Amino acid sequence: IGVRTNPKPIFNLTEGDLSMSKSLPYSVKDVHYDNAKFRHRSPLKVLSQSLLTLNTKRDYASCSTGKFLILILIFGIACLMLMGTNDSPLNEKGKVTFVGGFRLGRLLRKPPRLPPRLSPDDGQLKGNTTNSPKWAARQQSVKEAFDYAWSGYRKYAMGYDELMPISQRGVDGLGGLGATVVDALDTAMIMGHGNIVSEAGSWVEAHLLERISQKGQVNLFETTIRVLGGLLSAYHLSGGDHGPKPDVYLNVAKDLADRLLSAFNSSPTAVPYSDVILRESTAHPAPGGMSSTAEVASVQLEFNYLSAVSGDPKYSAEAMKVLAHIKTLPKTEGLVPIYISPHSGEFVGENIRLGSRGDSYYEYLIKVWLQQGGKLNGNFTYLHDMYTEAMKGVRHLLVRKSIPKGLVFVGELPYGSKGEFSPKMDHLVCFLPGTLALGATKGLTKEKALAENLLSFEDLENLKLAEDLAKACFEMYEVTATGLAPEIAYFHTEEYSEDGLEGGNKSSVYANDIIIKHADRHNLLRPETVESLFVLYRITKDTKYREQGWQIFEAFEKHTKVKSGGYTSLDDVTEVPPHRRDKMETFFLGETLKYLYLLFGDDSVIPLDKFVFNTEAHPLPIRNT
Repeated sequence: IGVRTNPKPIFNLTEGDLSMSKSLPYSVKDVHYDNAKFRHRSPLKVLSQSLLTLNTKRDYASCSTGKFLILILIFGIACLMLMGTNDSPLNEKGKVTFVGGFRLGRLLRKPPRLPPRLSPDDGQLKGNTTNSPKWAARQQSVKEAFDYAWSGYRKYAMGYDELMPISQRGVDGLGGLGATVVDALDTAMIMGHGNIVSEAGSWVEAHLLERISQKGQVNLFETTIRVLGGLLSAYHLSGGDHGPKPDVYLNVAKDLADRLLSAFNSSPTAVPYSDVILRESTAHPAPGGMSSTAEVASVQLEFNYLSAVSGDPKYSAEAMKVLAHIKTLPKTEGLVPIYISPHSGEFVGENIRLGSRGDSYYEYLIKVWLQQGGKLNGNFTYLHDMYTEAMKGVRHLLVRKSIPKGLVFVGELPYGSKGEFSPKMDHLVCFLPGTLALGATKGLTKEKALAENLLSFEDLENLKLAEDLAKACFEMYEVTATGLAPEIAYFHTEEYSEDGLEGGNKSSVYANDIIIKHADRHNLLRPETVESLFVLYRITKDTKYREQGWQIFEAFEKHTKVKSGGYTSLDDVTEVPPHRRDKMETFFLGETLKYLYLLFGDDSVIPLDKFVFNTEAHPLPIRNT
């Protein structure tokens, strides 16, 4: 593995650091200490420091036993320097060992960065050779689809946020930062698309800093998850073989994040404003004054990782204040309203849902906890507690079964827990099966987690719910004429039914369970269902999730591919041929095709117990504790 020798700083924030104070959580002394932990020290210095510590703490050297122990210590170090049993620096599990006989250079070299940055052709981006020819061929089809999507974007919209493939032009709908370029960059790295990595990386190096300094209003959340997250993932995955040096991505990320911090610094509470003026480094609330709960609580993975690799704790400190503050607010069985005020710091309204404006709040509770080390780091136990309570609330208040066939789905409480239940389920909610499965096994396979007795009864309940909900999500595709899901579906229940609003596939077993209103029939090339299929396949190893993913991919190919290049959103998935919307969302390259590629590939590529995906599918490494 092409391991670099300068280690990335690990995460060192504690819950106590996340107070509402504006001061930084580290003192200068703390920073010097953390930096010193990664400086190279000679074996002689290590030995002398060890002897000094023994002297000052216990005065062992003053007794015969202490002298004997010191001799053993010296003898042991000498043996390590003179003996070895393996010529390879890696053992069978890929971990660095002290080997090499008399080749002292290997013993004395600096420790590797953990986890390493890898080139697209190495290590966690290459995988093993256990994938069958069938799935290797299907994975190659996804790679070719990505190339086709990129070629259309490059030809007609390079540097714009999004491609309008039918009009054959670009459009800036996300602030004008070339969002498709950055969103697609780590997908190209994972797929080993060296030419695209070079094209996208060169554009970032040549243009993005200037764009950031000149552009006006952007949304804090969208810019963080797509652009900042994409830059940080590219920094981690890049080996520098294609495109610019990795530090280019990091430097642009820091410049962008410094400007985004104004959303936190301008707010009178721990809740950031939603909009930032990049060129001025100023921020203001959205029209109406409210922020979305999901948006303010879904920037922490990115800011945490930036603090880790930059050595500057200010990014993580500001972002984590949001979750620490939400911990103190009243909730309904762990569930929260979808709006929160940056002026008062309180929730606004009673609308509870896991679709738009609510979804990734719950996703980041468990993912930030995993990123920070999970059970190995007790400072963030409150995040796991909040997640656990929320999932109990989901099971109790939001989960229902449709009729007549009994699909398990998650509805909404538009007027709170005392109001009427709505059997409405956004396609966005289909992130939840994957999150539930990840929260249950912490990224391990179900088989391994069971063998090691790591699953509680509640974990097993959540895993079962994950599989049930994934079925409902897939049937939202299966029930339509195009085989693609609508943006929103309603489920037939004892209390709710509407006639004449079927999906168009009369042969579907669930044709009478799912209701699709006319205003909800569009498809935006969304990734949430294939995301959950990917996670569930990795965890359960059930090949049905791969087969379902392939069926969805074939429907995208059949109905959304544009002859001139790229793919397009659809107006109505219940009709064939469907009317086309003329927009290729950035997340089609950044998420949908990435998850499909990983679904059909080897588990060793971006393993779920080593990485967490942000809500835009940008993988970031889990803290090495």
